[in-house]
Amino acid sequence: MVASNGNGAGGGRRTATKPHAVVIAYPYQGHVIPAAHLALRLAARGFAVTFVNTESVHEQTARALGVDRHRYDIFAGARASSGHKEEPLDVRYELLSDGFPLGFDRSLNHDQFKEGELHVLAAHVEDLLRRVVVDPASTCLVADTFFVWPATLARKLGVPYVSFWTEPALIFNLYYHMDLLAEHGHFNSAKGPPRKDTITYVPGVPAIEPHELMSYLQDTDATSVVHRIIFKAFDEARRADYVLCNTVEELEPSTVAALRAEKPFYAVGPIGFPRGGVVTSMWAESDCSQWLDAQPPGSVLYISFGSYAHVTRQELHDIAAGVLASGARFLWAMRPDIVSSDDPDPLPGGFAAASAGRGLVVPWCCQVEVLAHAALAGFLTHCGWNSVLESVWAGVPMLCFPLLTDQFTNRRLVVREWRVGVPIGDRGKVFPDEVSARIQGVISGQEGQQLRQALRKVTAKLKAAAAPGGSSQRSFDDFVDELTHRCGGGGQRTLMT
Repeated sequence: MVASNGNGAGGGRRTATKPHAVVIAYPYQGHVIPAAHLALRLAARGFAVTFVNTESVHEQTARALGVDRHRYDIFAGARASSGHKEEPLDVRYELLSDGFPLGFDRSLNHDQFKEGELHVLAAHVEDLLRRVVVDPASTCLVADTFFVWPATLARKLGVPYVSFWTEPALIFNLYYHMDLLAEHGHFNSAKGPPRKDTITYVPGVPAIEPHELMSYLQDTDATSVVHRIIFKAFDEARRADYVLCNTVEELEPSTVAALRAEKPFYAVGPIGFPRGGVVTSMWAESDCSQWLDAQPPGSVLYISFGSYAHVTRQELHDIAAGVLASGARFLWAMRPDIVSSDDPDPLPGGFAAASAGRGLVVPWCCQVEVLAHAALAGFLTHCGWNSVLESVWAGVPMLCFPLLTDQFTNRRLVVREWRVGVPIGDRGKVFPDEVSARIQGVISGQEGQQLRQALRKVTAKLKAAAAPGGSSQRSFDDFVDELTHRCGGGGQRTLMT
């Protein structure tokens, strides 16, 4: 087991009045990235921060970097860069068992892993919290909304719970109002199959189609382990003292306003722009800069389906056929387990030869750097929220092929509301001719010009919100002021047993 840095490495000793935030990241790369950058933002505002990662995620990150996991600390670089400051960043790094051995394949054994998350993880977290929470009066728990225990443990320890939502406000709002969807027969209804008509009754959501809901709210069977996690997690979220959301108020105004009427809700996104100071990639990154530098400006399609979701072999083959037929230059970040961890070579035979000279396939790369390159013309994406924000930030139009969970609802924002992307596979199946036509339209057609025109406005809103004086910066300031006032120290409280 990796030794923690909780004995003072990484910052000065906490005083009785310095607020202490314990930040616990959900064990998936798309959640660890914003959580780590939130930890840095809190530390930069004078908080002592204890960042908690799982041993499994830590081990995979260290392996991707080729470093000794027993010595690696993801915040070492950020601390070193702040060493010249009067008050260096006070951020400590703790590791936590998720209840499974490091060699356990969490992808192949998905349901077993999620059952552990539901029933086992809380005990490990409570043990850690009882060790690191020295003064409850000055401490807050910042935990990913998808955890099933934060409000319960926060009450036990006598600390406020900050629910950290890494996805758009729209999705939080829909999960928050699952009871309304059930009451009206659009989800998990005892009255029969779910209704297919437009949903118009969720506060802050003028109208949404059932096929635009998250995949778990489209399911007719709501008894899976993931459904049970979602139900329990949002029972906990309703008891949160505060909600931090990685979104921008100007991009979701009605939804953010509706949620603020429910509880203290802070839109503080985009979190983690620009990247720097902390490495959270769970796969070794290939340097694609030399290849990209050799391509004409605005000519390359970037393809990636994220760090978690899987595609079928048939879907992959149909997309590959469409990419070849389009004639476009492309860079494809193909995660080794994109189909399955026991199917390491899923591309169709002859693909490499057919794409020679105009395509590059790598296992993984630094997506932020790729999207920022002048050669980029479009992004074929699964519509994970981090990918959406990164693409908008870089001004790159999207071809949207959602695979599961939030991605269908993210696509609605990208395609219907902001008009900065186009759908692929909207007919329930992906077809090579559709893929080819969409690629050509985005890279060199009128469609691409319209998307880029819309993108300029959306990108400007995103960057303005994150700038000094912007809405997200003001919201974060308000949150910090509130939490500093509440956790500014005081007498020792007795931990509840």
